[in-house]
Amino acid sequence: RTEVLGLVKAQMVKNTVIVPVGAKGGFIVKRPPQDADRDALLAEGIACYRLFINGLLDITDNLVDGEVVHPPQVVRHDPDDPYLVVAADKGTAKFSDIANSVSAEHGFWMDDAFASGGSNGYDHKGMGITARGAWESVKRHFRSLGRDSQSEDFTCVGVGDMSGDVFGNGMLLSRHIRLVAAFDHRHLFIDPTPDATRTYAERERLFALPRSSWDDYDRSLISKGGGVFPRSAKSIALTPEMIKALGLDDGVEQMTPNELLSAILRAPVDLFWNGGIGTYVKAVDETHGEVGDRANNLIRVNGSELRCRVVGEGGNLGMTQRGRIEAAMNGVLLNTDFIDNSAGVDTSDREVNIKILLNDAVQREELDEDARNQLLASMTDEVGALVLMDNYRQNQAISVMECMSLTRLGSKQHFIRTLESQGLLDRQLEYLPSDAQFSDRKARGLGLTRPELSILLSYAKIIIYDQLLESDVPEDPYLSNELLRYFPEPLRERFAEHAQRHRLKREIIATAVTNSIVNRMGSTFMMRMQEDTGEKPATVAKAFTIAREIIDARGLWAAIDQLDLEVPEGTQIDSLLLIWGLLRGLTRWLLGRPGLRLDIAEAVDRYLPGVQELRGNLGSILGADDRDAWAEDRARWLDMGFSQKLAEQLSSLPFLMSALDIVEVAQAHDRSVTDVGKVFFGLGEALHIHWLLQRIEELPVEGRWHAHARGVLRDELQAQQCALVSQLLGQDDRRKSGTGIDKLVAEWISRDDNALRFTLNMFADMRNQRAMDFPTVSVAVRRLAQLAAAKG
Repeated sequence: RTEVLGLVKAQMVKNTVIVPVGAKGGFIVKRPPQDADRDALLAEGIACYRLFINGLLDITDNLVDGEVVHPPQVVRHDPDDPYLVVAADKGTAKFSDIANSVSAEHGFWMDDAFASGGSNGYDHKGMGITARGAWESVKRHFRSLGRDSQSEDFTCVGVGDMSGDVFGNGMLLSRHIRLVAAFDHRHLFIDPTPDATRTYAERERLFALPRSSWDDYDRSLISKGGGVFPRSAKSIALTPEMIKALGLDDGVEQMTPNELLSAILRAPVDLFWNGGIGTYVKAVDETHGEVGDRANNLIRVNGSELRCRVVGEGGNLGMTQRGRIEAAMNGVLLNTDFIDNSAGVDTSDREVNIKILLNDAVQREELDEDARNQLLASMTDEVGALVLMDNYRQNQAISVMECMSLTRLGSKQHFIRTLESQGLLDRQLEYLPSDAQFSDRKARGLGLTRPELSILLSYAKIIIYDQLLESDVPEDPYLSNELLRYFPEPLRERFAEHAQRHRLKREIIATAVTNSIVNRMGSTFMMRMQEDTGEKPATVAKAFTIAREIIDARGLWAAIDQLDLEVPEGTQIDSLLLIWGLLRGLTRWLLGRPGLRLDIAEAVDRYLPGVQELRGNLGSILGADDRDAWAEDRARWLDMGFSQKLAEQLSSLPFLMSALDIVEVAQAHDRSVTDVGKVFFGLGEALHIHWLLQRIEELPVEGRWHAHARGVLRDELQAQQCALVSQLLGQDDRRKSGTGIDKLVAEWISRDDNALRFTLNMFADMRNQRAMDFPTVSVAVRRLAQLAAAKG
């Protein structure tokens, strides 16, 4: 029961990467035949499973000729819902065809999309998809250490054996693994100083066997002092090589198998790879009883005792959440099981949705069954790539959140408090810090750990998905692109019409938009935009999409991703944070428009050409000081290893924060974006507005309202600069003097005007101060407003 409950809890947060809401339960044969052989037990299990699946379908709505048909003699308390699928898992991994045969007997509309992974589905072990998904986390952690797990040898210990899907596939994902020790329920394997190349080949041989255990390992390939030992042994003699490899105290001559298993878990290695069943790591102040895995009480260790540098959680429930947090607080790099091993459920979900799409074509006789199956098989690699990209992006999102965790600790605390007050999150159940612990972390200069951020990421996705699903976002014509992007390339053009008829079209779009927002902007962005602007989640989602499209953020992100291992990960995150800041600013600007009515396609058409013009002409638009700063920034990105093109793009982003203002003013005055840009940046340089904006960004934030006040000051400063630019252009329009656009600011700033002189003197005095506070900055912004209101 404890294991099932843990799996249920993990499943709810895994739902963030899949389209429908998934559930989890336990299938148990209550009365197995006594003294029966394996075949008889299996036959009884299958008979019970068929009964179970029949029972599920007996109370599920069906679709017949496009109409929902309710099951007979069932009292319904919920609306129409014909969507039901089952996914293979431990114990029922080979039962997909059985479930699909029951589905066929019922005439269930989903046909063999009902149970993924069957004869005409994606074989998870064959694809190695769960292990490959978790390995994306491993690669990310190694990159943060400045190491490449795919080209440099590294040491590893693990739980599992080579016959298992997750452990076996995982231990073949790099030819540079030096597996020092591993264990399953039968044996301990210890290889103190393994040769990466020779041992890889042996692990590959074991994986290919129909069934294998560590006892099948070729002893001649094990380094001096190692061996394979049965867990049933009373004691195991330790060799000097084992003592050194496992970091044991000198003088220890022997250990019981359980003691040695604990030592393996505490080994000083680069990677701990969990591909087994059981919970092996807890927190110091957790009892074994609280963990609820009695079988491993004698070998379990505490998170603070781990000496590995990285943990990869290919299996479920290998650590308690408090154990993960404790390990992370002690410097171990890890996420959570539901982040690392989500690729399996993600693959099942994509298989089902692809089959729903293709079955529509089969029913319309546009595709026969054999052609459908061939097409499904041909897309295996691309489906795998799409799934792995989900793992990659969630890891990247957590890394970006981690980088901002300390500086934005207050926003995380507010997010947790708000969800608690709405009954959406139980802080104690998720082991998130109390308010007192938040204060302690801040005092100690500590942010949230990756396991804690994983929880916030998942909760944000669950909540935003529900909000978007209840809105008109899935109906937006522009976002139908997200529907097609979800499917593999061969389906996007050929079956575009079928996609529009997909039963889960709304859910797919809501999932895609949610993932785009949270993966790129973090867990608190949506809530912050709602609180700052009073707008609904659907409006925020549309504004974010517009901002993303007009700066071609996806193109920038793809270029940055290509630099993995070519530039330090911290440098990549700096570039991602630059894009994050711009997207946040542009989204906020769009949400602040008077008479707001956001049409994504219309807004992209309105702003994109102007933003592109501004971007392409910065060299001639910027004044001398800004041009120098731009060149300096470009040189910095180049020095860090970025390409000329990407360095150019990144260094231009700070100047695009005002792009939408410039486009609006250009359209209002019927001027070119280039001309308005010259006035905008010229005026900003003359009045030192960029300096003032930097001071606003540096203001210390204590809580939600300080953050809100800083945002309001930022918005007001931009609005006043915009008003001053309009004032100058209006005067020029009225005079029709023919003053060159390059001279307009110079003439305005040099005129004899008391209000202008007073403003310039005030700013000069402020610039001599070492630090600025909220009152001082507010006075400066107010002064600009007075200047903009004055007739000059």
